[in-house]
Amino acid sequence: MSITPLVTPSSPSPIRQFVRGSLGAGVAVAARAAGSLIVNKLFATYAPAGGLTLLAQFQNLMAMLTTLPYDGVQVGLVKYLAPLRPGSPRYRTWLGAAACLNAAGLLAGLGLLAVRGLLGWGWASLAAFALGIGLITGQGLLGAVLLAAGRLRAYIGLSVALAGCGTAGVAITLFWQWPLNQVLLSYLLAQGLTFLLALALAARAGLLQHLTLRAPLSRLALRRLSQFLLMAVSTLLFGKAVDYVLRDYLLATFGPVRTDLWQAVAKLSDNYTMVFGAVMSSVFYPRLAALAGQPRAAQRYVLGVAGLLAPLLAGGLGLLYACRSWLLPWLFAPRLLGAQVFLAPQLLGDWAKFLSWIFIFQLTAKARTGAYVAVQAVSAVVFAALLALLLPRFGLQGAVLAHAGRYALLLAGCGVWQWRMSNEE
Repeated sequence: MSITPLVTPSSPSPIRQFVRGSLGAGVAVAARAAGSLIVNKLFATYAPAGGLTLLAQFQNLMAMLTTLPYDGVQVGLVKYLAPLRPGSPRYRTWLGAAACLNAAGLLAGLGLLAVRGLLGWGWASLAAFALGIGLITGQGLLGAVLLAAGRLRAYIGLSVALAGCGTAGVAITLFWQWPLNQVLLSYLLAQGLTFLLALALAARAGLLQHLTLRAPLSRLALRRLSQFLLMAVSTLLFGKAVDYVLRDYLLATFGPVRTDLWQAVAKLSDNYTMVFGAVMSSVFYPRLAALAGQPRAAQRYVLGVAGLLAPLLAGGLGLLYACRSWLLPWLFAPRLLGAQVFLAPQLLGDWAKFLSWIFIFQLTAKARTGAYVAVQAVSAVVFAALLALLLPRFGLQGAVLAHAGRYALLLAGCGVWQWRMSNEE
């Protein structure tokens, strides 16, 4: 089977492809960002005090249960499915292994919730939560299949539908003044309905042909995908879990009203982080994974994208800071204007975080599990140390200062590592 070269003399440059792909993914990114902003606005305006923080805690819990499938299995699946023909035996092998690992991860996470309970809710809420998590995990798996096949238009449509359904679920239930736990579950279950759309899009594209439940599982596929799963475990333990514990501590220490101020800035950060992450995952990472066997070309691509994004990110984040006095009340509620004092350290930390991600993506593309886990662990330890040092002295301000310090140090470490890699070539 002949393979078309990734780059030919007549093909556009990798950086131009990145820009073009980013613009192509802009509709999906804009839809997700708009949906998130509207949900935040609804909670900040119509939910009781502390509702915005409770929303963030619920979304964090969702993320903790979907990190292993999304940031682990699905990332590896895109890498291994991309060069294969849909419906071929190897294609079905990788897809079956991914489905098996997703199911195992979900059962483990939901089993833990069954033992501990769900935010103090009853068994009926736990069952509804499990159903919603299962549906959006299946949607994520099918989205990865579409992305690996280059079906960007279908992937964009799926992202738009996901954002629209979640927003509609929150708006309707808040309008009818449902209890807050039911509003949150409606948000999850409405998003889960997009599994049906994802199934239809993948089947229409011919990506699910010849699949059977009787196909034997490949130990090799399970082992290789498990490398990405281990990376996701480190993200879960050293990222999502740390955020959950921190938010719980801030609520207990400063109360829901004060914590909502910090949470407003964190939610604003989550929105543009989602935009950046979506672009990098759908445009930058697949291209970088394809260049895994060409180290010099991969380094040129990474440095080129970093050089392009560094000033653009600085300009965009600087614009957010300049507009802070009207942006925060407009996006959330006038009572959250006091959150602007937390904004500068958050923006500086996010700029460093985004640039460090560009370099860390190389570890994922090369499946360097040990190095990836080590980076996540060291970053979490540094963050915990900074929190322990700064929170008692600066109060809530210490949380954003620790965030800025953590990612400034991480970016410096990534710069040193990239410089050493360039010298070794």
